[in-house]
Amino acid sequence: MRHLSLYIFLFTSFLYAQVPVSLPLNNEENTTKINVIEDEVQLTWLSTKTEQCRLVLNRKQTGSLFKTLGILKNESYNEIVREANPEFIITQGERTLEPEKGWTIFFDKVPNRPNTSDVLKLNKRKIEITKMGKRTVVKIGELIAPNFEGFIEITIYNNSPLINIAAVVSTEKDATAILYDAGITTQESFKEVSFSNTEGQIVTKPEDNKLAKNEKVKYRSILGTKDYGALAIFPAPHQYFYPLDEAFNLDFVWHGFDYRNMLKGYGMGIRQNPEGDKRFVPWFNAPPNTQQRLNFFCLLGSTSAKDLIEDVKKYTHKDTYAELEGYQTLASHFHNEFIMNVVMKDSLVPEKPEFVTVLKDLGVDIVHLGEFHYTAHPKGPDDTRLKELDALFKECERLSDNNFLLLPGEEPNEFLGGHWMAFFPKPVYWIMSRDAESPFLENNSQYGKIYRIGNKEEMQKLLELENGLAWTAHPRIKGSTGYPDVYREENFFKSDRFLGGAWKAMPADLSKPKLGSRVLDLLDDMNNWGLKKNIIAESDLFTITQENEMYAHMNINYMQLDEIPRFEDGWHSVTEAMSGGKFFSTTGEVLIPSFTANEVKSGDTLILNKSGKVTIDLDLQWTFPLNYIEVISGDGKKIYRDTFQMDSTTEFDSQIFSFDLSLKNRKWVRVEVWDVAANGAFTQSVYLKDAAE
Repeated sequence: MRHLSLYIFLFTSFLYAQVPVSLPLNNEENTTKINVIEDEVQLTWLSTKTEQCRLVLNRKQTGSLFKTLGILKNESYNEIVREANPEFIITQGERTLEPEKGWTIFFDKVPNRPNTSDVLKLNKRKIEITKMGKRTVVKIGELIAPNFEGFIEITIYNNSPLINIAAVVSTEKDATAILYDAGITTQESFKEVSFSNTEGQIVTKPEDNKLAKNEKVKYRSILGTKDYGALAIFPAPHQYFYPLDEAFNLDFVWHGFDYRNMLKGYGMGIRQNPEGDKRFVPWFNAPPNTQQRLNFFCLLGSTSAKDLIEDVKKYTHKDTYAELEGYQTLASHFHNEFIMNVVMKDSLVPEKPEFVTVLKDLGVDIVHLGEFHYTAHPKGPDDTRLKELDALFKECERLSDNNFLLLPGEEPNEFLGGHWMAFFPKPVYWIMSRDAESPFLENNSQYGKIYRIGNKEEMQKLLELENGLAWTAHPRIKGSTGYPDVYREENFFKSDRFLGGAWKAMPADLSKPKLGSRVLDLLDDMNNWGLKKNIIAESDLFTITQENEMYAHMNINYMQLDEIPRFEDGWHSVTEAMSGGKFFSTTGEVLIPSFTANEVKSGDTLILNKSGKVTIDLDLQWTFPLNYIEVISGDGKKIYRDTFQMDSTTEFDSQIFSFDLSLKNRKWVRVEVWDVAANGAFTQSVYLKDAAE
């Protein structure tokens, strides 16, 4: 009986034990109010001019983490969720780690090997609150699952109803690839659930209290509504989507009861399909001892679901690339294969193909295609190859107009090694083979000049004669593993006709606060090699449809062009802007209208004074709050990084920044800007030269 009494006492003590709370030492850093009241921690912050958000955490070791989450308006507190928990399901698979590729891999099929899914379980041990600029961060540990451990991290942004919720976890196990599903479970379901369907129409329906179901949506968001407010849940718009060949819409949100028979009760959130596009499915890298941030965003609203969806859409400019004075947007590397799949099959050619409408709706002004990707006859027979090219040129001209330019392009993958893109400033007829009896160049009565190419020297000659450009597609990964490093000493690579490489966020790693380090590192390496090379953003996608999740998988280049060239006049201004470094690249949410070093623009050379002092001026626009700005430079051997934290920035803003740096003995400088959702933008380089040189 005495032992039973002791057990009851210990159990009751645990049940009502309060989790210790560590408060910020710099409480005046921002205006978030923190109150610890018995078994609660209240965090209240101004979200709009007339509203405040409040998150109430439960200090008891048992029970839900969120007591309530809601909005204060007109001195009235309206709960949107109560007795709720952030939830995370981590799926673990095996990475092959082939010796020649390691973690830099795309050609992997992780779901084809054994994998497991587990709920990350929270054992409340401590609540730690810190303030940094206009952000308040709450850490709650410990969070555990087989092979992984860490903590929950909640980030509150002053002057915004936006919250980021993350499971920050790491593993000691090598060769691990992961996916995650996430969301919030609540004691009671929402009255209604809303989302935008793939046509952009808002769908609102009563929550039917049935088992969880997945939805195919636009804008990657799901909303729950009560009489007095709504909650939207959505992922980081690009970071959450690991690289695939196809941008298929794979039902990225869920809502209902007992999701996957793993989460108890009602909830809603985001999800990934482990099978991907069923081609190459690499998932996310999770190297040992890296802090993987499995995260999602919540947005609170006091009005209707329709209004809140519009608020969500603002973070990605409604999934479009915003207009910017003095710039035209260019997207590159699409294997849509419209010519071979439609035009050359003598089937009915639509007057307005779906892929053109989709790209126009995204706000793309200029599209550089990658047609004939292992579907056509690049080496001939000559008549077949010329007919295919002629069809490509004619369709591009037909589908171009005063506000849209569709440009022919290919990924030839011949002669140079690895994979590479070709881009000419006008239609050029060329065949990727030449026997000893055939001329390099001939004049044809139907097509005009025809080139036949038999080796890398002739390829370089063609690029020089026609002012074309070539660059390494997906450098250092996929079919370009080892490239361009392998041919860095080749004449064609050193030529000004070889642009450099192309940027896309692969492989994916959720421990990094930015995307696409693989190619940004290449840009730095090429700069230190003493070569004036540029990096253009590429999408490298196949199917383009309205239903697809195009925005998440795409990126864009803002070219310094006053107007869109007309197809019939050629597009020399586009290739000149590329080769001259007169552009910046972005995921879309961060824009860089202006970047100079001592008033010298990217692509140009700055003569340093004796002191080496340089003022970096940046004109920036953004949607999500910024995370950091990084100024990268090099001296021909080492790479230097000056990082400036942007914790004091708020959402939907613009600002001119100036940074004074000492760049003595440096050879180049460039800039990257990243926000709290790992969206970002980067410039091309300004080249530096000492006055004595």
